[in-house]
Amino acid sequence: MSNLTLAGLGDSVGRELGVSDWVTIDQPRIDEFASCTGDRQWIHVDVERAKRESPFRGPIAHGYLTLAMVAPLAMQIGVIPSDAAAGLNYGIDKARFLAPVPAGARVRLRVVLSGIEPREGGQVIMKTQNTLEVEGSEKPALIAETLALLIPAKGA
Repeated sequence: MSNLTLAGLGDSVGRELGVSDWVTIDQPRIDEFASCTGDRQWIHVDVERAKRESPFRGPIAHGYLTLAMVAPLAMQIGVIPSDAAAGLNYGIDKARFLAPVPAGARVRLRVVLSGIEPREGGQVIMKTQNTLEVEGSEKPALIAETLALLIPAKGA
């Protein structure tokens, strides 16, 4: 839904802004995240041990990797208004990791606009509820209430 505008955001509060495509969280992505962050806990990166010892019978994605997927999938949906120069991460009010994401699983993001807070200079804080669904799972991987600072384009 890329037809959002800063002026029209108020009309969309309470509405679903969209659902992303499915994305595979494969072992190479998990390994890259582990390498990038230094979080190399065995349950994420030791495939053989995870198959033997994990309650999930295989490696799972880091919770923070699933949280990191929120921004790019939200961008795919088009949650940044067309007349905004930028949308910057401003914070997270609440995040809950509800279900594991096994290596190889597919996830998608569902975004609902839950509120806006106008700021000076035409800036807006946009609050969204983000649900990262796992294909074939009744429970979502996570639900996160995030805040984005929207900066208007010059002349908007």
